[in-house]
Parts: sequence; C-alpha cells; structure tokens
Amino acid sequence: MVDLYNMDCMEAMKEMEDNQFDLAIVDPPYFAGPNKSGYYGKGYSNLGIKRSKHYNDIKSWQLPNEKYFKLLKRVSKNQIIWGANHFADKFNSSGSCWLVWDKENGSSSFADCELAYTSFSTAVRVFRYVWNGMHQGSYGGDMRKNETRIHPTQKPTSLYKWILQNYASTGDKILDTHLGSGSNAIACYDMGFDLTAFEIDESSFLAARNWLQNHQGQGDLFTGVNLTEKQQELKI
Repeated sequence: MVDLYNMDCMEAMKEMEDNQFDLAIVDPPYFAGPNKSGYYGKGYSNLGIKRSKHYNDIKSWQLPNEKYFKLLKRVSKNQIIWGANHFADKFNSSGSCWLVWDKENGSSSFADCELAYTSFSTAVRVFRYVWNGMHQGSYGGDMRKNETRIHPTQKPTSLYKWILQNYASTGDKILDTHLGSGSNAIACYDMGFDLTAFEIDESSFLAARNWLQNHQGQGDLFTGVNLTEKQQELKI
C-alpha cells in the first residue's frame, strides 16, 4: 500500500506513534531553493543547454531543524537521510554508516556524489548510477527507458530500489517525509513495500501522484495503491 499526502510532514509526525515505521528514507531540502530567476544554479548548463525553471512553494524549501530530526527518530526505528552532510551537526552520526551515490557525472557542473546518513552500523556503501542529463544508468544505454525529470532534486528509482534491497526487510513500513518527484513511491510500489509519504508543495505532490497513477496503469506485479487527496483527513 502506498499512501501519499499533500501536507506538512511536521504536523503529521506529531500525531504518529513511537517507532511506527521500520525505516524512514528521506530527502529533505538542504538549500533555500531556486534563485530569483527561478533556476537552481545557472540558467544554462556548461554545454549551453537551458535548464528548466522550478517555481515551488517557498514553504516546501524550509530547511529541517533539530525538531524535525527528533521527530523523525521518534517515529522510525531506522533512518536513511539524503543530504545529511549539510546538517550533520543536527544529529549524532557517530558509529553509523553513510551511503554514497556516485553519479559518474564526468565534467558536469553538478556534484559528483551525494551522501546519505544511515542509522545502521555497517560499512560505507557506494551505489554507482549515471544521472547526467540524457545519460541515465550507463552511458550508451537505451534512452527510451530514461525517467522524465519532474523535480529539481529528483533521484533515480533505481537508487531507492537498491536501498530497499539492502536496508529493508519484507513487511517493513516505510516513511518518506519529503516525497519530491515520487521516485521512492515507485520503488516501494514495485517491490511491495508499504509507504506513507508527505509532500507539502502541491505542484510536486500532483506530479508525483500522476507518475504513480500512470505507473500503476502499466500493469505491474503489485496492486493496492491508495492515493489520497490534499483535503482528506490523515489516517495512519
């Protein structure tokens, strides 16, 4: 079952029980959002290609504070937090492992890697997956299988599937506080995990919901997706 909610995750977590979720996989914002022109960084790439503008609700780019991490730790038994190197001072990362997503970006102006904190006491693990414009997965691959970019901080579905394969167990309940594009929802749906996810920005929520609905309509192996509207009462 995949439940998507267009609401503030902070308000939702206040009502949750302790350890309600087995694993939280989250990607909270770690920068203020688009510049005054609506772009993330420059309006053009190093190759001179114009980048898309993203006008999100300013509330959707509020940086997480200590209260957020305290709530997240209370409601989930384990956590995987992307971008945590930007606010590692907000929680105790001693003795925990980190995940590295190597984008193999080459000469791209974007970061070569992204880091995620995990609450698991295991070795650091690396996931290599090209994520550079038209190049996804591997150079020379079938571009017809590329995922459409619908969110400025979108991560590939394959990354979330790798996380679920390595850090989740059958029957685990997954929490996502910042749904974004919905890649995590697609991965959980395909692999049969129960997911509860929140997205405060309405346009991002609708785009993620539509992607999941379209994906569901392709006749995948798993069924039972429950999509909720913005106005529906939270029932967890």
